[in-house]
Amino acid sequence: MSLSFLFIMAAFTGCIPEELLPTVEYDITDLYGKWESGTEYYEYFSDGTGRCWDEGDGVYADEAQKFTWEVDESEMIHIHKMEMGGDVPMYYIITELTPSTLKYYDAYNKADTYSFIKVY
Repeated sequence: MSLSFLFIMAAFTGCIPEELLPTVEYDITDLYGKWESGTEYYEYFSDGTGRCWDEGDGVYADEAQKFTWEVDESEMIHIHKMEMGGDVPMYYIITELTPSTLKYYDAYNKADTYSFIKVY
């Protein structure tokens, strides 16, 4: 079932109209570090790995969900590693990345927007 899910997600990746994808190239080193939005945290490491957690749900850094990530121009992919096995890819479009601000939206639902400030 996981394999089927991955094939379906891969098929839909090509379905995002090119005109909806910004072609801005960001300085990827600005992404490295810990980002905060309310009680939600994402941490990006230079080796393409990361972790996320939500302290509002009682989850802290030592229990964070691990993921790998890639950025190509404005497209960002998180591949979340599930505890019981399998990977879940998430596709985002970056709209702003500076040394202190990260903003992006879900590639499949533009209404799902995210805004973070860098903690370190």
